[in-house]
Amino acid sequence: MKRVLIISPYFPPCNAADMQRVRMSLPWFKEFGWEAEVVAVDPKYADVAKDELLAESVPADIKVHYVKALNKKVTSKLGLGSIALRSLYYYRKKVDQLLRQNKFDLIYFSTTQFPVCILGAYWKKKFNIPYVIDMQDPWFSHYYQDKPKHQRPPKYWFSYRLNGYLEPIAMRKVDGLISVSLDYIDEIRSRYAETKDIPASTITFGAMADDFRIAADHEKGFSQLLTPGFKNIVYIGRGGSDMHGAITPLFKALKNGMVSDPGAFDKLKIYFVGTSYAPAGQGIPSITPLAAQFGVEGNIVEVTDRISYFHTLSVLNKADALFIPGSDDPRYTASKMFPYLLTGKPMLAVLNSKSPAHAVLQEFDAKYVYKYDADNTIIDDITAFLLNVVTNAFTKQEYNTGAIKKYSAETLTHEQCKLFNEAIKTQA
Repeated sequence: MKRVLIISPYFPPCNAADMQRVRMSLPWFKEFGWEAEVVAVDPKYADVAKDELLAESVPADIKVHYVKALNKKVTSKLGLGSIALRSLYYYRKKVDQLLRQNKFDLIYFSTTQFPVCILGAYWKKKFNIPYVIDMQDPWFSHYYQDKPKHQRPPKYWFSYRLNGYLEPIAMRKVDGLISVSLDYIDEIRSRYAETKDIPASTITFGAMADDFRIAADHEKGFSQLLTPGFKNIVYIGRGGSDMHGAITPLFKALKNGMVSDPGAFDKLKIYFVGTSYAPAGQGIPSITPLAAQFGVEGNIVEVTDRISYFHTLSVLNKADALFIPGSDDPRYTASKMFPYLLTGKPMLAVLNSKSPAHAVLQEFDAKYVYKYDADNTIIDDITAFLLNVVTNAFTKQEYNTGAIKKYSAETLTHEQCKLFNEAIKTQA
């Protein structure tokens, strides 16, 4: 049995999107010949929401080693709030100890807290151990360079330069790449000639059907978000101006329906939940101002605060239909589409014409998928979708069972393990 040490700063009970790949893979690694241990930051140092139910899906025999991090209240005064930077020293110290005491075949960085990945090159040099990086998002990106200042993330000037300095340290020595998007891999290979011959694989996030059982078991503990007596369409995930291109056709279609059939459409609510990464109560709405431009704000409910993962699954199950907006960044793939599909609910997806999600949704035989920058009839088609929701015309959706298996957590863990095998073979 080969052994992999996984670096994931956020880990259950931390409710962060970038630990989901690891959480869903842990039950399956042994089946494909790999024994996994995890090194995470102690949750008390993490400033993300906690969801204790996440631990229910982590196998009891998985060893999790926790490291400290500098106090954010102190480091924030210096402009350093990132958990990656706050934990870097403690990661080096702890993993040094583990690698001296135990035999590991591979180190696997699966996180969007990218600065910790520079330790891969350090551990490779010191302990001769290969490492793989999971590119769930771009690390050093020019995406915001031509965007107005108000659309850029906080401290963008600093992070842009820091990422440009740190990424080469990790990428010039990496032994394998996993990414949710082929474009991310192509971009890395265009920058670093050293990565052109290493194993690389595009592996999306998947879904774990058992998560819905956990959500159902604890349903009584979740707050009620949806309005009884209304037809409720739900999107749960981040907001932002980069999604306005995809959301605008929905609001135009909603306005059409409100004009042509106000009696029916007055009973329609569209929810955007968890749109901000800001602490609870401090999020700035990014969707309702757009709704106001089209006069449909009375039918839109935006909840900027994020909700727990299992609360999310519960809300999706209670909705009448689901909505997935894409980004104006064509590389963006909505990881939440797999849980959406497992619900069997009618699902409307409005995406960039170049989004890799189109190919995946086609595999599932998803019917209501549109390109906001290419489909000429998109407004009429979405209006028809909304009308079907308010008139109860939809039945349970049947998606391709072969695709459901292909994008299951088990299958996608197998794909990761195949790349692990290639990465250590290359190193040997």
